Amino acid sequence: MPTVLIVEDSKSVASIIDSKVRSVLGFDTVVAHTYAQAAELIHGESDNFFIALLDYHLPDAQYGEIVNLAISNDIPSIVFTSDIKDDIRQKIWSKRVVDYVLKEDIHSVEYILYLIKRIYLNSFLKVLVVDDSVSSRKYISNLLKVHRYTVFEAANGREALQLIDLHKDIKMVVTDFNMPEMDGFQLLKELRSKYSREELAVIGISSHRESNNILAARFIKRGANDFIKKPFLSEEFYCRITQNIEMLHQIQTNKDAANMDFLTGLYNRRYFFTEGKKLYQRAKREKSDLAIALLDIDHFKKINDTYGHDIGDLVLKEIAYLLSRKFKGKGIVARFGGEEFCILTEGVKRENIFDLFDKLRTSVQDKIITNGDNAFSITVSIGLCHMFNDSLDEMIKTADLLLYDAKGSGRNKVIACED
Repeated sequence: MPTVLIVEDSKSVASIIDSKVRSVLGFDTVVAHTYAQAAELIHGESDNFFIALLDYHLPDAQYGEIVNLAISNDIPSIVFTSDIKDDIRQKIWSKRVVDYVLKEDIHSVEYILYLIKRIYLNSFLKVLVVDDSVSSRKYISNLLKVHRYTVFEAANGREALQLIDLHKDIKMVVTDFNMPEMDGFQLLKELRSKYSREELAVIGISSHRESNNILAARFIKRGANDFIKKPFLSEEFYCRITQNIEMLHQIQTNKDAANMDFLTGLYNRRYFFTEGKKLYQRAKREKSDLAIALLDIDHFKKINDTYGHDIGDLVLKEIAYLLSRKFKGKGIVARFGGEEFCILTEGVKRENIFDLFDKLRTSVQDKIITNGDNAFSITVSIGLCHMFNDSLDEMIKTADLLLYDAKGSGRNKVIACED
């Protein structure tokens, strides 16, 4: 698990934060009460800390020396302080910290927890910075890297589009307006032809001599999620970036709630039919290989009756995990209900498709499920249709009939349609 370094001279405050980080976030923690203790920890294992929470004034380091130490060892740092003087605030931000939090009440601790979780999640997100000015591009990229985003850079819109094609999981583009070859407006137009506001956040940014208010309005009307005027404060920049990332996250959460099976984390029937029909039409149009398999856990009722529904749920999760790993990037895996799963594969050659599912069957058979002192294995039956029928529904019906044959002829087998 990620480890949080907490440096706080008040043992009671450190204890509260330590307890909250462990219980609420589930992260590991290491606590120090002085600069000397923290220095020893950092010098010994700085790579182990993904973030640090630092008291600005320590008994043996009164002037923020602990912040310098953490930053110099590439540890993202949140400063926790009761000092709100302007000169202290400016010193804190000049050190490229994640944020600073005032020691006030329980809400301060809640905000710290939010920040720690946000920085952890940011490490999985990609952002593209587009600006023809090298210095401006590097400045913005470095700000983003402090918050642990993976950052890509482009000097103009054309380079940006090439990077988007290579890294389709980029979630945000921060783009300047005035650039050669393709400016911010043209880039925005190209991006919005492929990605909606809910899929890709685009933030315009400029110090162009044209009235920034007018430029901001023009960016937003053309589909940007936000606009930031140069020069800006680091605090404002981070607030805008985080706000837009959180918006994308909330939209994705809502989609997942509608499209995902709560127990297994796989897609549900609704998503399968919506997206599966698109894949079916594309595969038919491009004459690429497509297959549908229905998988059923053998004697699942007996598992529930013998070991209880909690173990039955564990079996479903184990199957879901195997399926999601086996078919990652190869199509759609969905739980159809009960102990039945449906897999749509795209691009797997017809001559290889039976072996793929038979190896899956063997993997399930070899898996040992443990329940206290008990250990047992499970098997699955699979019906496989790899021939294009008149529709996706017809392929599913064919796979369902083949599944029925597999279960009726002894179970623990794959039966495929004949060429």
